[in-house]
Amino acid sequence: MKRDLTTGSVTKTMLCFAVPMILGNVLQQCYNLADTWIVGAYLGTGALGAVGSAYTLMTFLTSLILGMCMGAGALFSISRGQEDYARLRELLGSAFVLILAITAVLTAASYGLLHTILGWMRTPADVYDMMYAYVRVILAGLPFLFLYNFAAFFLRAVGNSVAPLLFLGFSTLLNIGLDVLFVAVLRRGVAGAAEATVLAQLTAGVGLGVYGLLREPLLRPDRGLRVRRDALRTILTYSAATGAQQSVMNFGILMVQGLVNSFGTAVMAAFAAGVKIDTLAYMPVQEFGNAYSIFVSQNHGAGKQDRIRSGTRSAVILTLCFCLLISGAVWLLAPRLISLFIQPHEIQALAVGVQYLRIEGACYAGIGILFLLYGYFRAVERPKISLLLTVISLGTRVALAYAWAPWVGVWAIWWAIPIGWLLADLTGGALARRALRRPGGARNR
Repeated sequence: MKRDLTTGSVTKTMLCFAVPMILGNVLQQCYNLADTWIVGAYLGTGALGAVGSAYTLMTFLTSLILGMCMGAGALFSISRGQEDYARLRELLGSAFVLILAITAVLTAASYGLLHTILGWMRTPADVYDMMYAYVRVILAGLPFLFLYNFAAFFLRAVGNSVAPLLFLGFSTLLNIGLDVLFVAVLRRGVAGAAEATVLAQLTAGVGLGVYGLLREPLLRPDRGLRVRRDALRTILTYSAATGAQQSVMNFGILMVQGLVNSFGTAVMAAFAAGVKIDTLAYMPVQEFGNAYSIFVSQNHGAGKQDRIRSGTRSAVILTLCFCLLISGAVWLLAPRLISLFIQPHEIQALAVGVQYLRIEGACYAGIGILFLLYGYFRAVERPKISLLLTVISLGTRVALAYAWAPWVGVWAIWWAIPIGWLLADLTGGALARRALRRPGGARNR
C-alpha cells in the first residue's frame, strides 16, 4: 500500500497517490449529502437549516485539530523524504500528545460556551433548540475525529493513502445506515443524526488507530511514548501556523454563516444545501491539493527541486481542467441539484440556492488554485504564507459581505467569496513563482 513519491513518473505518481484520498473525501461528502437529504426529507426545512448551520460551526471547531494534524503530517512527510526515521518517531510522539491535549481543551471549552456561541451566530429562535441538541451530541466525537485524522495524516506521510480510504468508506456507510435508523425509523430528530455521526467517527478513529499500530512499526512507541522538548517545539511552531490557517479560514466562514442566518430560515436552508453541493463539487481538487502537498513535502525533504517544479506544472494543469468541467456542470444543473434537498413549495429557498450555486460554480478555478498554493507553502516549511493567503481570502470575503449585503441583498455574500479567492491566488502565485525559480527552491528564503 505504500508509495514512494520521490521516484517514478511525476504525474502518474501524484494521481495514483491522490485517487484514494479523493475517493475517501467523495465518500465523506456523499455522507454529508445523505445526511442533509435525510434531515430535510424527514424533519423539514427548519431542521435542515439548523443542521447546516451546526455543520459550519463544527467545521470551525474542528479546524484547529485538523490543521494541527495537517501540519504534523507535513513534517512527517519531510522526515520521510530525508529518510530520517529517528526524527520521524520523535515528531510522532510529541505531536500525538500535543494535539490530543488541544482536543481535550477544545472539547471542554466548546461545551462550556455553547449557548454563547449559538447566540453570537444569530441563531434564529425557531431553530435554536434543534441546533443546540445537535451540537451538544456531535461534540462528543471530537476525540475520535482527532484519532482518525492523526493516524490518516501519518499513514499518508509515509506513502499509504489506501488504508484511510478503507476505514473512512466503512464508517461512511455505517453513518448513512445509522442516520436512516435513528432519524427515519426511531424518530430521534436532529440528535439522532448527531448520534449516528459520533458512532461512525468512533469506528473510523479506533479502527484506523489499531490498524496503524499493527501494520506500521513507527506508530508503536518503543520504551513508552516519548515527548522530546525540541520535537515538541518544532511541532508547536509549525503546526500552530497550519492550525491557525484552518481556524482563520473557518472562522471567516462562521462569520459569513452568522450573516446568512440574519436573513432568515429560508436563506439558511438554501445556504446549507448549496454549501453541501458546492463542497462536493470542488472537493476532488481540495484532496488533490493535499496529495500534491505530500508529494512536495517528500521531494522537499529529499532535495529534489526539479521534481517539485515538474509536479507543480502538472498539478496546475490538472486542477484547471477539472475545475472548468465541474463549473459547467454545476451551472447547468443548479436547479436540479438544489431541488434534491429543498421541497418544491419552498420557492424562496430554491431560488436563493440556485443563485448561490451559479455564482460559486463559475469560479471553482479560483479555489482550486488556492488549494494548491496552501499545499505548496505548507510542504516547503512556509506555513505562515498559507496563513497569509487565508487571511487575504477570508478577510476580503467577510469585509465585502458585511459591507454590501445590508444594502444590496444576500447575493453580495455569494460574490464576495470568489473575489477573495482571486486576490489570494494573485498574491500566492507571485510568491510561489519566485520560490520555484530559485536554484534551491524555498530553502533559500
